[in-house]
Amino acid sequence: MKILVLGAGRVGSAMVEDLLKDEQFSVAVADINPETLKKFTCPTMEIDLCDKSRLSSLAKEYDLVLSAVPGFMGFNVFQTIIESGTHIVDIAFFPEDPFQLNQIARKKQVIAVMDCGVAPGLSNLLVGFTSQKLEKLTSISIYVGGLPLFRDWPYEYRAVFSPVDVIEEYIRPARYRINGELIVKDALTNQELLTFPQAGTLEAFNTDGLRTLLNTIDCPDMVEKTLRYPGHADKMLLLRESGFFNTEKIDVNGTKIRPLDVTVQLLFPMWELKKGEEDITVMHIVIEGKKGSKTVKYVYNLFDRYDSSTHTTSMARTTGYSATMAIRLIASGLYREIGVAAPERIGQSEDCVQFILDGLKERGIVIDQDIQES
Repeated sequence: MKILVLGAGRVGSAMVEDLLKDEQFSVAVADINPETLKKFTCPTMEIDLCDKSRLSSLAKEYDLVLSAVPGFMGFNVFQTIIESGTHIVDIAFFPEDPFQLNQIARKKQVIAVMDCGVAPGLSNLLVGFTSQKLEKLTSISIYVGGLPLFRDWPYEYRAVFSPVDVIEEYIRPARYRINGELIVKDALTNQELLTFPQAGTLEAFNTDGLRTLLNTIDCPDMVEKTLRYPGHADKMLLLRESGFFNTEKIDVNGTKIRPLDVTVQLLFPMWELKKGEEDITVMHIVIEGKKGSKTVKYVYNLFDRYDSSTHTTSMARTTGYSATMAIRLIASGLYREIGVAAPERIGQSEDCVQFILDGLKERGIVIDQDIQES
């Protein structure tokens, strides 16, 4: 199977290296930056992935595309690949509704799985899986975050995926559900503290991570929150409310500039994960529901660390390997559903879930499950 990986950043690189270990795949990688392509031993192509015509022609040469582009260009890339008639697995955190492309995907006979990272992604898979175990879902809570192992003032944070997408998390309104009603609030709100055995006390705040679950899963109470070290959210709120994340140009001594562009130039060097610097990924999911007369609670926990043997960040591991296992799932023939689907759809098949979890476990990524009945 010929695989084309789009995007050669940290996560894209981890996915390429993982796929290259599998003899059933012939792998190539495309990116606009020639410097990032020099590290690969597989075929590479320097290409502007916003060039729809060229991208479409390139995609047709492959059996399956794995997209790891930033969220702001994710939907257009997703659409281009589907229209080319090529199967795609996607991890881009784009805001557009992917299901508007379902009819095209079905017409083109394309398997298109989106949001195949850790969260959204692995979290959705587990929600879909648990929904098949319970007769009725009553609440879903998802907490997830990627953090530096060592805290460094002033932000105590490192951008373990696309920094542009990090800021997008802080400015995109958060959608969740309470008592069956859709609620929309600003990101970074409803802060709370949670303590984890291996990570200590972290703060959680609203972000727009439920995404497709709001439309695909019937549950009256659902919330997703991002985890950071305490104090980070208030700093981001201060920057956002002061206008530093604004995209409308302002006049500065006769020059028109976007405040966000200045913020990016100032923050990203401070947020850059330095070579050899370790990170962690924490995910905590609580799903409650009814089974007969019993109330059942499923609790899933993930704690993952930087892999010093391969110099792979934890976020690249948990996000990237979730996507590469989805690639293997499709290649195995276990998942063959034509059309646009989110991971919770895959989660409805126990065989598919076990396939992905077994593959992640082989790579040292382990999900702990606890089931409580009352």
